[in-house]
Amino acid sequence: MTKKVSRRLRDARAKVDDKAYEALEALQLLKETATAKFDETAEAHIRLGIDPKYTDQQLRTTVTFPKGTGQTVRVAVITRGEKESEAKAAGADIVGSEDLINQIQGGMLDFEVLIATPDMMPQVAKLGRLLGPRGLMPSPKGGTVTTDLAGAIEEFKAGKQEFRADRTGIVHVMFGKASFTADDLLVNLKALQETVDRNRPTGAKGRYWRSVYVSASMGPSIEVDISSLRDLKLAEA
Repeated sequence: MTKKVSRRLRDARAKVDDKAYEALEALQLLKETATAKFDETAEAHIRLGIDPKYTDQQLRTTVTFPKGTGQTVRVAVITRGEKESEAKAAGADIVGSEDLINQIQGGMLDFEVLIATPDMMPQVAKLGRLLGPRGLMPSPKGGTVTTDLAGAIEEFKAGKQEFRADRTGIVHVMFGKASFTADDLLVNLKALQETVDRNRPTGAKGRYWRSVYVSASMGPSIEVDISSLRDLKLAEA
């Protein structure tokens, strides 16, 4: 059964040509095609020349967006003792130890980021099957297993985001809001591109970047010219 396409989306698609746009032009078009009645999220979808079934071709890291994400990020922290007070003082929304682990096991997932101190990871490991598929499992590489709770909480609240390539080698990342200026979206997209390049897996051979598309969360996909993005030099703020 063919899904009916709304007139709003048909009109938005009509504005997008079948070509790769210069990075800034693509982002201006993203804003123009964000016609929903709410502030849509800006999304990037990057296809890489990797096969994540091999450990040396996996990509999992974090990016800090200079212009923020435009989202309110709820941070949960699993720790114990004095570290609980430290996490609360640093602005964590949910803090606990074994009690919080039990709540999460029971289905409580009212957070976007989960941070844990290393001493709690043996107990947190039991949450892997629940949190792993959702991208919420704490990991040292993702900056979410740490003793520096104040620093980690501040960074994630300010716009730091963890991401990973899915099983097909595609990275899906939210990098702002459609209400951002095109220039601010470009700064964030450039930060993402540089992070992906900087963390190229050792096993990645041949052409690393295959395609880049951006879109508003309810809008059409817009192809970005990869070279225009990678070659772009932004002035220091």
